[in-house]
Amino acid sequence: MTYDTVGSLKGLDEFSLMDLEAVRLILRGDSVVDWHRLHVRDEEEARTLLRAQEFRPEEPADRARLEAIKNEAIAYLRRHFEFPIPKPVARCSVEELLVLASGKGHRQLCACTILKAMHIIHHLEGRELLFSIPMSDQDVFHLVEEKVYRIVGGMLAAGFPITEFIGGRKNKDSLYTKLLSKTDTTAAAIYDKLRFRIVTREADDILPILLYLSERLFPFNYVVPGQSTNTIFHFRSYCERHPFLRMLLRELQAGVDDGLTLSNNTFSDQSYRVIHFVVDLPVRLPPEIMELAPPAAWALGPIVFVLCEFQLIDRETEAANELGDASHAKYKERQKVAVMRRLKLGGRAPTRVPTTKRNR
Repeated sequence: MTYDTVGSLKGLDEFSLMDLEAVRLILRGDSVVDWHRLHVRDEEEARTLLRAQEFRPEEPADRARLEAIKNEAIAYLRRHFEFPIPKPVARCSVEELLVLASGKGHRQLCACTILKAMHIIHHLEGRELLFSIPMSDQDVFHLVEEKVYRIVGGMLAAGFPITEFIGGRKNKDSLYTKLLSKTDTTAAAIYDKLRFRIVTREADDILPILLYLSERLFPFNYVVPGQSTNTIFHFRSYCERHPFLRMLLRELQAGVDDGLTLSNNTFSDQSYRVIHFVVDLPVRLPPEIMELAPPAAWALGPIVFVLCEFQLIDRETEAANELGDASHAKYKERQKVAVMRRLKLGGRAPTRVPTTKRNR
């Protein structure tokens, strides 16, 4: 299967250990920097991971870019930590590093350490590139939407178990209300200017859909740590009910608890159930845009990162959410009441007027 084909959806009994690690990271909002091992079986799997980052390993310019990121990571580790990296490891291609990071011993430790530094360097330089290009937010958002609609559209055309897909940009009034409702009233705190929602047929379709998206749309390592909500899956219990996943549980690199990942949104009702996360989605800029960038930006490669919010939910849970206090209408009502109170009173607690005969 080539990367530009739609491919098929993996069933739960086809998940690899790497697949299960990836979806658990997304559900929990963890950081890949805290991992100590990968589970990449061969260089073809490694290339799949690189393509999810929007790299094209077969193209000389991208190969040179990967080498530059790797060499900068090694130089950083030696410069600040005197980290001993054997020459055979330093000479590895990035695909070889990904496979090596899935083994054992000192070289595995070295490969993991280099890859973590590469992850940070590439992310920072992609962000720097975003601020260097002559494009408005709206034009950048359009590139993201094109990517998302192409991939999800292919899934729909192939008959994947998706009953509804909604994508869009938050309008200005919604942004005003959200900022006024937050303690941190800065625009940088808004993660969902771009948001996408997928409804699956069954709850068991969520993890396969999530895995597919992490392989084709957003790499799991660029899920924003601390911004995930999972109020659907008790992960350990869910895996233990599926014999194949149960066998993989004992091999996960960190202890697996059974708790949900709760939202810190004060306006959500406790009965609301959803999978929600934020990704810094990699987008490859067209050559004509790169030609307009200042020469200093050309060394940063053609990949930028754009924050997006994703929600996944199954059809039955979505229907239950729309009943009572968990509904979207009730959520917006609570938010608007809080904003109006804040606009009127600021941080003061509302005072109670004493009851007298005159004002009864």
